[in-house]
Amino acid sequence: MNIHLSFGPLVALIAGILILVMPRLLNFIIAIYLIVIGLVGLFGSHGWPFS
Repeated sequence: MNIHLSFGPLVALIAGILILVMPRLLNFIIAIYLIVIGLVGLFGSHGWPFS
């Protein structure tokens, strides 16, 4: 049996759990998400950072 974990859903799961435990983290998690998405959009997703 081979288990394949993708990065996006794993990060979403961890972020969701952290937001439930500590709701004040929501602002930081959204900010980090937007920064990462912006950097991927600027530099392209060809091999950077997680593909």
